[in-house]
Amino acid sequence: MLKRLPFLCAALLALAACSHDNNGNSNAAPPAAATSASSNVPAAPANSASTTAPAAASTAAATGTDASATAPATAESAPATPFVDNGKWVEGKNYFLIEPAQPTSHPGKIEVTEVFSYACPACNAFHSTVDQIARSLPPDAVMNYLAASFRPDENWPVYQRAFYAAQALGVVGKTHDALFDATWKTGETATYNLDTGKPKPKAAWPTIEDLAKFYAKYGVDPKEFVGIANSFTVNTKMKRADDLMKAYGVDSTPTMIVNGKYRFTTASAGGYAQSVELTQWLVAKEAAGK
Repeated sequence: MLKRLPFLCAALLALAACSHDNNGNSNAAPPAAATSASSNVPAAPANSASTTAPAAASTAAATGTDASATAPATAESAPATPFVDNGKWVEGKNYFLIEPAQPTSHPGKIEVTEVFSYACPACNAFHSTVDQIARSLPPDAVMNYLAASFRPDENWPVYQRAFYAAQALGVVGKTHDALFDATWKTGETATYNLDTGKPKPKAAWPTIEDLAKFYAKYGVDPKEFVGIANSFTVNTKMKRADDLMKAYGVDSTPTMIVNGKYRFTTASAGGYAQSVELTQWLVAKEAAGK
């Protein structure tokens, strides 16, 4: 029974989304509607959108200088879902309009973005559903991943830095799921104590050098990784990601963004299965020009 305790603690942490509020209440469930005043945020520059790269397994890998990693849904994309508005999904309740709408970087493509952190327990619980969302996208849609940093009290910036370093090295595809596992299953890269379900003392938090050791298992030179992680390019990506999240009005993770126009959370959608369905519906809505 004692051996199961870390997994039970991690499961309890995953029941609530990770809030933007830096007040020690990261495990409190966020309201269905995001609280950020997104209508007062100026549009992000077009070059903050993502670049396209091939996927490994069902997660994204990317290179380049942009903030979010992008991949085609799968080698065999799902057929497009016809748009039917039967009143099930309600703007302002299930999903929220992003005002002003943010520019996307793939003309003719509909971008679906998950805002996440490896350090977010709710994101860990949700990422297999995100894989399902990616597999469900039609050929005219792409899947993006945008790493968040808004919980420095739980070491999120170091995971964000690692993500963009891995993106620059082209290894996100083969490390994305593995880093979630190392953070929430084995504890190798964990900021949380998986036995207690609480953050470790700050002195015990993983550093970028510790994360470099994780990436070394996937053929990355640790010194090169640290150098890239601390580079101007990665610092710029992190700043762009933070600016884009503010423009989206994101105040908790995981949050889904559809084509720079719509935002929703698992809470507003009504659950994981509903999140898949709502994503498909919003993609179909965009494809239909509604």
